[in-house]
Amino acid sequence: MRTSDFHYELPEELIAQQPASKRDDSRLLRLNKQGEIEDSQFHYLPEYLQSGDLLVLNNTRVIPARLFLAKETGGQVEVMLERIIDSDTVLAQIRASKSPKPSNCLLLGKDICFQVLGRQDDMFLLKYIGKTGLNDFLQMHGHMPLPPYITRADNSEDLSRYQTVFAKHSGAVAAPTAGLHFTESMLNELAASGINHTFLTLHVGAGTFKPVRVDDVTQHHMHSEVMEVTQESIDTINEVKKKGGRIVAVGTTVVRSLETAASSGELTAYSGETDIFIYPGFRFNVVDMLVTNFHLPESTLLMLVSAFAGTDNILRAYEHAVKERYRFFSYGDAMLLERS
Repeated sequence: MRTSDFHYELPEELIAQQPASKRDDSRLLRLNKQGEIEDSQFHYLPEYLQSGDLLVLNNTRVIPARLFLAKETGGQVEVMLERIIDSDTVLAQIRASKSPKPSNCLLLGKDICFQVLGRQDDMFLLKYIGKTGLNDFLQMHGHMPLPPYITRADNSEDLSRYQTVFAKHSGAVAAPTAGLHFTESMLNELAASGINHTFLTLHVGAGTFKPVRVDDVTQHHMHSEVMEVTQESIDTINEVKKKGGRIVAVGTTVVRSLETAASSGELTAYSGETDIFIYPGFRFNVVDMLVTNFHLPESTLLMLVSAFAGTDNILRAYEHAVKERYRFFSYGDAMLLERS
């Protein structure tokens, strides 16, 4: 299985640079297990689900993780937080003309310093030194960490739109983008139709954009992310399955979390890290349907949806989406997939 098996051609102008005018105004491409494709709109999602189905949502909250700092020598530095480790220590990517060395300070003004403690692979361990707490500092000075394929600067609208309406637990540096389409009114409409929801948490890391750099898919090593699936959610899922309802994962992060929690063959509560890599040939234990956005060519997320719905089906659906001018990636349109 080669990385090139998951390639498709995408015109650059189809990469969404702005969110839709309203969250549920996005288009929805439906792909069933027979490979049949239907063009629709996201606000019709309730019509495609059944009473007794259960949505599983990722309630992580995106932190303002992009910082623009300066070296002690005056050179400009862009810092992208990957993970907050404790109250004053972070793991981060650094973009600079020259990598900083241990003990160097990355500055904002005279009173705020991120001191370089050392490296962990291609990232840096930094200690925050400032007059306010780290979280308060990020809220005041951080920028929303828009993905690299969004070429504009972040703005005030992104503070709300690059965040789900059900975001709760801070820690992500990228949004669980399938959830961006949902509104409170749609969740209420679904619940009124007997389609309830439950939550889990996976803090999406910047590694989600890391390209696959090996030809042999099986040799790729996934980045690690922090996640939690509570016993309450497990009980809800098991009860729905017992009654014959379908588990509808909202986003690839939910798929990875649930299948991690079920890696022993039985779905159990889980709190810790996951580096699960799902590609064709994977045996799914939990998820029956998937709401997801469109993913980058040759990416691990495209491999995941190919494992779920069939590689040939997915590539045909993507070809159709390009032809029909769907909007791609984080602020783009959505798909509703049945497991093949």
